[in-house]
Amino acid sequence: MKLASLSFSDNEALSERYAFGRIDPQTHVALADNCNPQFSWDDVPDGTASFVLICHDPDVPSKPDDVNQEGRLVPADLPRVDFYHWVLIDLAPETREIEEGAFSNGITPRGKGGPLAPQGARQGVNSYTDWFAADHDMSGDYFGYDGPCPPWNDSIPHHYVFTLYALSVPRLELEGAFTGADVLAAIKGKVLAQASLTGTYTLNPDLAPKQIGTTSA
Repeated sequence: MKLASLSFSDNEALSERYAFGRIDPQTHVALADNCNPQFSWDDVPDGTASFVLICHDPDVPSKPDDVNQEGRLVPADLPRVDFYHWVLIDLAPETREIEEGAFSNGITPRGKGGPLAPQGARQGVNSYTDWFAADHDMSGDYFGYDGPCPPWNDSIPHHYVFTLYALSVPRLELEGAFTGADVLAAIKGKVLAQASLTGTYTLNPDLAPKQIGTTSA
């Protein structure tokens, strides 16, 4: 199976158009367009009954001590953990494309609704649900896609891995506010093929020119 995108190339920078946050010279971070990227795929295996798409960032700091703190830098050697940005399941087997902005086109305080999603699919909650849990103005269930917003003082650019899975079942037995980890557990033994694309992103101005390039702030 082959996965492609008109929004970015594999292992290249994501535009701030697809991010939750962008660089702001005064405040470090400002809200961005938060559009989901475009994807298309082919060479689908026989017997495919549905698709799952998951985006995760494996570079999230495991400890918050230095995160977004003035005069400090999140060290590159700090152990990192996964942060899920998009958990999309039950895409119909005839689906071959997700259009840019079809599932997210802006930021919704307290999160987008779910689990029902466009194209007859369903979506789980992303990790902003936990991130904003203690924030009075932003807490809620964040269903669907919400893009990158890594620490503005991280010493490494983050990687955003979009993985498409072709499944042998038409529907996963998950309900309510399911997570990326829930989906990965549920698809075990049901995956016929998978393909991934990775984009990078940073909010550290010192990294942006050389690591991210001109397509992103």
